[in-house]
Amino acid sequence: MKTNIDSFVKAKVNVSITPGEMLKTLRELQGLSQKELSEITGISQSNISALETNIRNIGRDRALVLANALKVHPAVILFPDYSMETAV
Repeated sequence: MKTNIDSFVKAKVNVSITPGEMLKTLRELQGLSQKELSEITGISQSNISALETNIRNIGRDRALVLANALKVHPAVILFPDYSMETAV
């Protein structure tokens, strides 16, 4: 059975995710503990925990350090809900 690509409907984002939740997801996907990410970034484990639970804001400078360690663009962490559809 051949599938026509035009028959698919583009998925919509139904769940909001915070920068802290994105940070935790990226860390876990790479198999890192908070302690390991702390050692790589120089950001204390307690600060990483506070960032992941949105007790502290990540901010630009920390986002750059974390993104470098996690090998993603900083915008992936800071703006996890961004989409081209919402930008228009």
